[in-house]
Amino acid sequence: MPEKDKDSDMNQSDEQPLVPVVEAAGEAGHQAQEDRSDGEEAEAKEPGPEEDTEPGVIEIPEGELDTFELDFQHCSIHKIENLEPLTRIETLGLRWNQIKKIENLQTLTTLQELELYDNQITTIENLECLVNLRSLDISHNRLRKIEGLENLTNLTKLFLVSNKIAKIENLEKCIKLEMLELGDNKIRKIENLDHLTQLSELFIGKNKIARIENLEKLSSLRLLSIQSNRIREISGLNDLPGLEEVYIADNGLTNLKGLENINLETLEIANNKVADISGL
Repeated sequence: MPEKDKDSDMNQSDEQPLVPVVEAAGEAGHQAQEDRSDGEEAEAKEPGPEEDTEPGVIEIPEGELDTFELDFQHCSIHKIENLEPLTRIETLGLRWNQIKKIENLQTLTTLQELELYDNQITTIENLECLVNLRSLDISHNRLRKIEGLENLTNLTKLFLVSNKIAKIENLEKCIKLEMLELGDNKIRKIENLDHLTQLSELFIGKNKIARIENLEKLSSLRLLSIQSNRIREISGLNDLPGLEEVYIADNGLTNLKGLENINLETLEIANNKVADISGL
């Protein structure tokens, strides 16, 4: 499944049906799709306990003060600090550290991509000055709420995979979002997405969603990933003329009704109980 920078391919014969149905993609095919979504359906990795290690310190070499990209992954960093000299930075990677709080970023107004994947962050905060930010990844942390994004009006990609988020909310200002990844959370309802008319890829697998709904305003939606939920019937997709890929494996489907007027290129339904494919 799609991650930020990977695609999955489906093998097709010379004589293809109108909709290539992948009913049993197997572990390899399923994993490929999961990988595209930055671990949306992959095995969730709980943030580890606080380790008794010497805290790492962010130190910027003097010759890199004008750099456009810095990566501090696996550095045992406990606190975001000492970034003030960076006047041209566009990409900042802080993956796999022990950061508990988003802070001290107010001078990084040129920043376009921020990665905070796999830390110990509990709150989305202190991002209001990052008005040029386009990609934000706070996956695999301890978030319980989507918040603090009001000033990020240029954001196009948001990754909040593997947290404890219970509700889709507070995205009203993020009208340029093209990719939204909320897999492996505690979401029960698809809601509050009407304003995201530029959204083309939505990943909400491995949640607690029982119904496909409230997607009719997403006129640009091309890909919907909703595996490992509680879906028993397909509904609410006929108003999405641009929809090309649907991944709905590991649910409770028994038929494919609701797909009659949709010209899909890819449909994954592995690990359901489909006995009637008359909806194709």
